[in-house]
Amino acid sequence: MGESAMTGIQAQLALDLQQDRPFSAERFIAGSSNAAVRAWLARPRWPESRLWVWGPSGTGKSHLLHVWARQNRAVHFEAAALACDSDGALLVEGQMLKPGTTPFVIDHLEGLTSEVALLHLLNRAHAVGRRVLMAARHPPARKDFHLPDLASRLRATVTAGLEEPEDELRATLLLSLLAERQLVVPQSVTDWLWRRLPRTGDALVQAVQRLDEAAMERGSAISRSLATDVLCDLFDEEE
Repeated sequence: MGESAMTGIQAQLALDLQQDRPFSAERFIAGSSNAAVRAWLARPRWPESRLWVWGPSGTGKSHLLHVWARQNRAVHFEAAALACDSDGALLVEGQMLKPGTTPFVIDHLEGLTSEVALLHLLNRAHAVGRRVLMAARHPPARKDFHLPDLASRLRATVTAGLEEPEDELRATLLLSLLAERQLVVPQSVTDWLWRRLPRTGDALVQAVQRLDEAAMERGSAISRSLATDVLCDLFDEEE
């Protein structure tokens, strides 16, 4: 990517930093790799009122769920927090879920511990036309559910996948992650990192976290030398 393109990205990121919330709509980086999911989220209705978003770690699932939940005033929680009591009442972190028609947003379905609770939730939501947005690393067809009724409902749910970021989005994401942590990194180093790191969103997230921790621990600026020390296991073998 050329110097002028990177400079333009940095200018846009300066504007993005004026937003206070890390999961704001303004901070989400749109690209072709997430276009299909964004299109489904923009629809006012989904078949059976359910949508399952899936994709690798670092591709923006949680960010999109936070934005959609805020825009739709949804009840938003982690799948691991969902349970039900002996009477069938639905609980999230021990608090009873109230009846209503506002949507549910459930993140990290790979952490689900109560299939019975999720089945009850889907049935009750469907009965009142309450939308349910779910997210996980994989589509429901690749997960083994013990309850046949739950498996059937989820495999009939519309799914939309997020792909690993394309090159332009990766460059923007790298600079955005550095800016969120207020890390000042020379452009020569960011260009070098962009070339060396694997082409996945998760690799960028891990790299920036490690660089931030190492720079704080050593009290030094982020340089190619520091990056080589702490990211050698992430780097591609060839530039």
